[in-house]
Amino acid sequence: MTILNEDYQLNNGVKIPKLALGTWLLDDDAAEKAVTAALQLGYRHIDTAEAYENEKGVGRGIQQSGKARDEIFVTTKLAAELKDYESAAQAIEESLQKLGLNYIDLMIIHSPQPWKEVNQSADRHEAGNLAAYQALEDAYHAGKLRAIGVSNFNQHDLQNILDHATIRPAVNQVLAHVTNTPFELIDFCQQNDILVEAYSPVAHGAVLANPVLNELADKYGVSVAQLCIRYDLQLGLLPLPKTANPDHMKQNADVDFVIAADDLETMKHLEHIKDYGKDGFFPVYGGKI
Repeated sequence: MTILNEDYQLNNGVKIPKLALGTWLLDDDAAEKAVTAALQLGYRHIDTAEAYENEKGVGRGIQQSGKARDEIFVTTKLAAELKDYESAAQAIEESLQKLGLNYIDLMIIHSPQPWKEVNQSADRHEAGNLAAYQALEDAYHAGKLRAIGVSNFNQHDLQNILDHATIRPAVNQVLAHVTNTPFELIDFCQQNDILVEAYSPVAHGAVLANPVLNELADKYGVSVAQLCIRYDLQLGLLPLPKTANPDHMKQNADVDFVIAADDLETMKHLEHIKDYGKDGFFPVYGGKI
């Protein structure tokens, strides 16, 4: 039994594989190759988004893998800019067409704010998020989506959905890694039976040189990346490491070890990351568009 064979159960009863392949920053051709390789290595969960502009490539990779559709869990995301029912409903149909699928396993709102407003605006677009979420709910009821949720939502954003929507979000996908773990938000989600998915579990590489993490990785005989992925798993999160390298895919899935409680506490309390390097300009890492 490896992590690739393990599942979480979402609040609607749907099972979701505990580890996913992220495809951010991969173009269609690269995504096709990465998805094909990952599925042939035993991955069962692929994460993409309208904003990644690679849904066609992901769909081709699924077809090329030779795997049965019901063996694969596919996640995609509504563009953050879509804050009305009509455009969100149209985007759901477009994602289905681009992916070449009859249904999507999980579709989530990519951000409560359009990306140009992230870190720059106090407007949380409550009404717009409810309208977009209504489109997800209707597609769910129509059998086009097996589960729905959100991404980058804080507690206020989530409470807005919980107070007004009829379907509880299945997941909240957020930035969560060693040196930047939103513990209060994670607790809020878990108390409300919302699974937290952790993107950039290795901080897009920004934590690989951390001396404490390197020391702990040596202790367990693993890489820093493996240690970071295992950290998220032991917090009950679903990590989405992104790579196009099959060797890294294998390594990222080889996390069947246990971090001792005292070491996990050390990792929880490491100094907050200060610099994401060349990727720091992205809004998810604190930058501004």
